[in-house]
Amino acid sequence: MTTTTAISYRCEQRVAYITLDRAPANAYNLHFMHALHAAVVKADTDPEVGAVIVRSASERFFCAGADIKEFQRNDTASNKLLVAQASATTTAMEASGKLFIAQIAGHALGGGLELAMACDVRFAAEGNFLLGLPEIKLGLIPGNGGSQRLVRLIGLSRALELLATGASFDAVSAANWGLINQLYPKSELAERCFDFAKKVAAGPPLAIAASKRAVRDGFERTLNEGLQLEQALCEPLYDSNDAREGFSAFVEKRPPIFTGS
Repeated sequence: MTTTTAISYRCEQRVAYITLDRAPANAYNLHFMHALHAAVVKADTDPEVGAVIVRSASERFFCAGADIKEFQRNDTASNKLLVAQASATTTAMEASGKLFIAQIAGHALGGGLELAMACDVRFAAEGNFLLGLPEIKLGLIPGNGGSQRLVRLIGLSRALELLATGASFDAVSAANWGLINQLYPKSELAERCFDFAKKVAAGPPLAIAASKRAVRDGFERTLNEGLQLEQALCEPLYDSNDAREGFSAFVEKRPPIFTGS
């Protein structure tokens, strides 16, 4: 296990765990974001990692976003540097060929919700914690993709309602709107996330990376352009060892063993 003062990292059964650990609320500063970015890059480049879970060491918070006290003390240049690093980190998560899974069991506010939205899948515990983008109450708007990712996940009208008021909402609402993939009892969340991640990690890495790129890149294109992208991503897979293994395993009625080649 690799540990910093803000982030811990470990890998188990091809699943990497990136744990946010800056008490009391995982409010992030530049050091935190540098450490998180390093963990994201480590998971992305490790061939022994097939999926990544982003979680919190806190019982109450997933992440409270930027450290407002530090943000207030900093000059504008320092705050822009923090936002730029946060943006580079979430962009790296989305650009990775690995699937990133947010495991949410506490408040996810501001930059914390932005971090969760940059993950590919979001599972959450049932409970009384809140999610939201309250930046408008500070005279700001989200600076790390909050408005852009939110509208793509829940639609224009609902996103504008939440952004314009800074209103917080519960996990049930988030699930109903499609922001959360699935809600589980708190006692089951960690196991459910791990089971899902193990299933993904056992899959064909090249095809999973291609699926992620097809969905994320194709979403912004016309249907015809998206179909062309899908074809361009699919064709090289026919000659992969994983595809040959997949066909052989199907015919032989056995589980496939994928190698990412």
